[in-house]
Amino acid sequence: MDPQFPVFALVFCVFEKVAYAAEIEPAFRRLKFKYFGHDAAILHERDIRKQAPPFAFLRQDAALREAFMADLNAIVAGARFHAYCAVIDKVRHKARYADPWNPYEIAMHFCMEKLSDRLVADGQCERLTHVLFEARGREEDRQLELEFRRVASNDKRWGWRSVDFGRTPLEPLFVSKAANLAGHQLSDLIARPLALRAIRPDQPNRAHDVIADRICAFKIFP
Repeated sequence: MDPQFPVFALVFCVFEKVAYAAEIEPAFRRLKFKYFGHDAAILHERDIRKQAPPFAFLRQDAALREAFMADLNAIVAGARFHAYCAVIDKVRHKARYADPWNPYEIAMHFCMEKLSDRLVADGQCERLTHVLFEARGREEDRQLELEFRRVASNDKRWGWRSVDFGRTPLEPLFVSKAANLAGHQLSDLIARPLALRAIRPDQPNRAHDVIADRICAFKIFP
């Protein structure tokens, strides 16, 4: 565990399909064509921050780096979406509970509750909603899917709330990072700034400020 970053953060980014297909995906592709000449590059927050391939060019030209970051921030700032975030403090969680629940599962359960409530508010009851996870490996994906389906079928209760997931059918999909989905990349780009907001709330955090108005729920546990 990184003592400087002792948390797990999960973000659910929710898009209207029309806006996602007509605005967000094309915006990501245009950025990639502009800076890479192709749209196969994957915008991974850690690689950008570390200026690792294929982002090594960012360390070689300050003006180009500033232009790239300005364009990327503009896309995120202009994207139409709303997000739910759960940050699990792994040290406190392990210290408080003798048999701690998997942090990923806790975060997922919270985000599923908020997503279901939002779908009800938006008049989406009884309409199927797909939840796309980035695949992490066959066994981990299998366990997470099992937990997801337990929650979605009202077979798992946690905390004082009892959300009826039968109102809003949810279907998990596990998609390889190689699929190069804009939604996954947007979620990855904002996850660390949101985690840092939980760890160091008084520290300036411009990346968080850019999307603060789209964060519909922000949970820190425990």
